[in-house]
Amino acid sequence: MAVDYKELVAKASALLDRNENNQAIEVLRSKESVKDAVACSLLARAYFQRGDSKGDMYSSHFFAARALELGYNRNDVKAIKALSAFRKGQYHEAAETFSEYVTEQSPTATRFIYGMALCNIDKVEDAQKWVKSALKDDPKNTQFATAMDEINNLLSNPEKRRERSIPEKPAALTEQQGLAMKPRDFYWLAKNIPCQDACPAGTDIPEYLRAIYDGDYGRAYRINLRDNVFPGVLGRVCARPCESACRHGWEGLGESVAICFSKRSAADLKTSPPVTLPPYYEPTGKKVAVIGAGVAGLAAARNAALMGHSCTVYEKHVRPGGMMNQGIPVFRLPREIIDREIEQVRMQGVKIVCNTEIGKDITLEHLLKDNDAVIMAAGTLRPNMLDLPGKELSGIRHGLDFLLEVNETGTASIGKNVVVIGGGFTAMDCARTAIRLGAQSVKVCYRRSKNEMLVTPGELEELEVEGIPVEYMITPCGYSGKNGAVETIRFIRTRLGEPDASGRRRPIEIPGSEVDEPAQTVLLATGQFPDTAWIGKQLSGDLVDKDQWLASGSSAGTKIKNLFVAGDFATGAKSLIDAIGHAKETVRIVDTYLMGEQRLMDVAIIEDAAETGRIREMDYVGRQEMPVIGVAGRTLEAEVELGYDQELAIDETQRCYLCHYKFEIDHDRCIYCDWCVKACPTSCIVKAESLKYAEDGSIIGFELAKTSEDTNLIYINQEDCIRCGYCIDVCPVDCITLQKVSRATLPTPQIKETGIGQEAGSCAVSHRDPSKQQTFGCCSTGSGNGRCACKSKK
Repeated sequence: MAVDYKELVAKASALLDRNENNQAIEVLRSKESVKDAVACSLLARAYFQRGDSKGDMYSSHFFAARALELGYNRNDVKAIKALSAFRKGQYHEAAETFSEYVTEQSPTATRFIYGMALCNIDKVEDAQKWVKSALKDDPKNTQFATAMDEINNLLSNPEKRRERSIPEKPAALTEQQGLAMKPRDFYWLAKNIPCQDACPAGTDIPEYLRAIYDGDYGRAYRINLRDNVFPGVLGRVCARPCESACRHGWEGLGESVAICFSKRSAADLKTSPPVTLPPYYEPTGKKVAVIGAGVAGLAAARNAALMGHSCTVYEKHVRPGGMMNQGIPVFRLPREIIDREIEQVRMQGVKIVCNTEIGKDITLEHLLKDNDAVIMAAGTLRPNMLDLPGKELSGIRHGLDFLLEVNETGTASIGKNVVVIGGGFTAMDCARTAIRLGAQSVKVCYRRSKNEMLVTPGELEELEVEGIPVEYMITPCGYSGKNGAVETIRFIRTRLGEPDASGRRRPIEIPGSEVDEPAQTVLLATGQFPDTAWIGKQLSGDLVDKDQWLASGSSAGTKIKNLFVAGDFATGAKSLIDAIGHAKETVRIVDTYLMGEQRLMDVAIIEDAAETGRIREMDYVGRQEMPVIGVAGRTLEAEVELGYDQELAIDETQRCYLCHYKFEIDHDRCIYCDWCVKACPTSCIVKAESLKYAEDGSIIGFELAKTSEDTNLIYINQEDCIRCGYCIDVCPVDCITLQKVSRATLPTPQIKETGIGQEAGSCAVSHRDPSKQQTFGCCSTGSGNGRCACKSKK
């Protein structure tokens, strides 16, 4: 609805007559004002009369020009436009505007400034006329006299020209639209979408959270499936590094978005049948064997199948799934979820062969001979048993062996007092399983503090709900027992020293602080290592070190050219999402080896957007709690967490800041009015003196302007931006653009179609974009052996 300006104009005019400029600006602060000539003239006058900052200068110029454009053709408005243009250094425009109304009868100062504008555009003869006229009226004015001397000097030395400073025009990305793939673009993605950068699999988290908010659960699931292979599984048991990085969890902004729970809602609420993905490439005729049907092996096989390769996975156990089946309790991860998503891997063309042990049923040498590439993804099955006095006593067992027995048989023998040693996920699962098996008491003992525990938020709360205490700063130093069975475990208290290789503070034993704890069952959740015994003597010399760890090669390669590693078998025991991320990178390296070129590349996709869909009220919505069953109903088979319903899923996903949206100011059009600065609810828009740059051109910081005259640009600090869009709503000159920037992995033919490449000189082949009359170089991004995407390489 159009705004009736009669009352507003009258009010603003009265305020200006009293020189109450700020109040007049507030009365007319609306984008609708830009459409009204009188309102624009009053705003021009208000900013010009206030005149204490660069913003006033630019704003008075804009509104005066706008008033004239709308037909308000008055000399006082022309004067504001001309004088403001002069102050901005836009001397051509100033001189042109002055010429429309300045005469010999104009004020002395006006004629002088007109002359100086002409001087600055090298119309020195015309300038001499007007400055001389002003000096005639006021011969004692030293400023006029000095200017006259300078003009005479220029007339005598026509070759002399003034240097012009060029204002800074920053751009966050190297391309305005389409695909971008230079270091500066990936820096922006990593810095501004911290959740996706923290995800080892690179999942497009903001996009699938928006899909859930829109109620499109099928699309949200497919976005997840592309990168992390097991959305339903990870929606229950992911380590959630994304949530630790989530901007909503930063200081002063509340709790992070429940990304993991939301991922599960996509899997639970989608109504589509089993999902497969379109392959990147047609069949290649290449054969890939994968050893181990755990999460890394299955992820590697699925991704290799998407590249067009024929994949077979070999698993020594009776069912595929690895740690998903063997090491995670059913009450956390129902087996039908695992089975359903493994079936989707099969549907991508992956063959899974169980009950087949490499080194026994088939040799590694045979696989290497019979396949174009082999990926070892055998996990970490060698337990870390603590070398302590009394370790031979019965009742002491590794936590993974205990969980494997329970998961395969539905039970295990335990004593009445159970002590769990460790502070990770396995320790939590052992303790909660033991209490379900009927132990009278279960206790978790950890050698560091609570802050050093590597578990997700909520794990310790669940222990407390189930009556399981945790004792910190205590480490075992020996066992004692009767008749060959453990009865007591001795601990010694610790203090924290300097950080060790893990980044956590090292526990240091305190002499004389020993304590005994009764225990008929001790479960060691103290880590595990890769088991390399199956590799065989013929190849172990090249592949296995003396400590039985895999010999270090590259992150995914070995000394044997067609043999690769993925997941925990390469990195040591980590989380499921870490294993998937590593497998994803391994397959890219394998594919490059097989095909002689890098066929997948990471890109930034830049699209214009009309709005984000966020409103400020979304920031005040609290994190939605996960519904759980009561303690009385918690059995080995009953899943504790029930999942979000549609209402909870929408309530939670609306909290996402949608960090993949980029707001940027066009500094050619910005008038420094600071309307956006005042509208921004989080102070993310600042008046800056300068920006700080990395060597590749990435913007890495800014210097705040100390005064209005030091303000060289208005800058949106994306790190603090909550993507509410208020700045766009209030900007009178529409100089703020909104784009969605997504990180994606694309096949190289699709990228070549755009003509966008990388640094010139990185490849012997140049790619021509006829529409732009430009030539681009091309090189690899992401992992790989450094080969470029082209078939013709250096």
